[in-house]
Amino acid sequence: MELIYKTIHLLLWILAAYLSFNCLYLAFFAFAGLFPLPGTQKHATDYKKIAVLFPTYHADEVIIESARAALAHDYEGEFEIVAIADGLMPETIEQLKAMGVEVIEVFFEKSTKGKALLYAIEKLKNRGFDIAVVLDVDNLMGPACLQAINSSFHQGAKVVQLHRTAKNLNTSFAFLDACNEEVNNHIYRKGQAVLGLSPALIGSGMAFDYSYFYTLLKNVGDTVGEDKKMDFLIASDKVKVSYLNDIFVYDEKVSSASVFTTQRTRWIASQIEFLRTYTMVGIRELFKGNVEFFNKTVQTMLMPRILLLGLLFIMAFQSFFNPLGPGKGLWLTLFMSICLTLLISVPGRFYRDKRLYLAIWQIPRAMIGMVIALFSIGKVKKSNLATPHQNTGTGGNKT
Repeated sequence: MELIYKTIHLLLWILAAYLSFNCLYLAFFAFAGLFPLPGTQKHATDYKKIAVLFPTYHADEVIIESARAALAHDYEGEFEIVAIADGLMPETIEQLKAMGVEVIEVFFEKSTKGKALLYAIEKLKNRGFDIAVVLDVDNLMGPACLQAINSSFHQGAKVVQLHRTAKNLNTSFAFLDACNEEVNNHIYRKGQAVLGLSPALIGSGMAFDYSYFYTLLKNVGDTVGEDKKMDFLIASDKVKVSYLNDIFVYDEKVSSASVFTTQRTRWIASQIEFLRTYTMVGIRELFKGNVEFFNKTVQTMLMPRILLLGLLFIMAFQSFFNPLGPGKGLWLTLFMSICLTLLISVPGRFYRDKRLYLAIWQIPRAMIGMVIALFSIGKVKKSNLATPHQNTGTGGNKT
C-alpha cells in the first residue's frame, strides 16, 4: 500500500510540473501580448497580382455570399476570386462563374484542404499571380485587407497572417468561441510577434508568396492540419511570418457544442500528429539555433486551454482532501494563474458586452466537448470532419 501511495504522490508531482510548464508558457506570451505592435502600412507604389482562394467543401449557400463580398473588396491592383469547389452543386458553380468567380473543381476520395489548395495552385501557376491569399469559405475580408497584404509583401514579407476575428456573436457558445479566438490571437500571434517570433498560422486569413506557397503545399501531404504543417515547414526554412494585428478577416464562430466538439476533434488530432512527428526534431533544431522551430514544437506539447482550466480546477478542489502530491497552495496558484492569463488575453471590448457573462456559463459544456473530442480523434482518419457553416453575416461584431 505504501508503494501505491508513493507512486500516486510522484505522479501528482509530475502532473503539477507539466501543468506549471503550460501555465508559465501561456502567461509569458499573454503578458508580452499586452505591448503594442507597429501599425500596418496600407499603401505601396505598385500593386501585386493576388489570387484570393476559397477552399470550399459542401457549403453552397455560404460560398455565394463570401464570394460576392470578396468581389466587392477595394484593391487598387489586380485580383481574382477563386472558389476551389469540392462537392458543390452544379447550379452553385454556374452562379459563381456568372458572378465572375474562377471555379476549380476538385475530386478526392478523401478531401483535405491542403490537397485542394495544391491542385488549385498548380492550375493557376502560369497566370502571373504574385500572392496567394487563403480564406475559409465563411470568411469576409475587412477594409484595406488586400492593400495591407500588398504593402507587407513590398516590404519583403513571404508569409503574412492577418487578425482573424468573429463575424457572429449570435449565441452564447459563439461568443465563447469568439473569446477563445481572441485569446489565441493574443498569445500565439500578437505575443509571439512582440517578442520577434513568428505568429502561429491559423488556417485562413493567410497570405503567401505564390511560388513559395506552391513549394510548401507540395510538402504538406495528407494531413488535416495543413496550417500547422506549414508552420513547421516555414520554421525549417527560417522564413519569418508577419502578423498584421490591425487588419481583420471575419470568421464564423461555432454556435453549438456539437459543432465545437467536431472542430476540436480535428484540431486535437492534428496537434497529436505533429507532437509525435516533431518533438525530437524540435530539440535537435534548438541545438542548431532554430528557436522558431523549437517554439512550434513546444506549442504541440501544450494542453488545450479549456482542458487545462478544467483539470486545474479539479486538482485545486481535490487538494483540500488529498494529502498526496503538491499542497493546495501550488494547485490554487496554478488555477489562478490560468484564470488571470485568460482575463488579460480577452479584448477589453468584450467585458463591456453582457453576452460575455452568459458565455461563461457555456465553459462546462465546452470542457465536456473537449473531453469527447479527445476520445474521438480516431474518427479523423476515417472522415473529413469539416466544420458546418451558416450564413451569419457580421451581425453582433464590433471591432
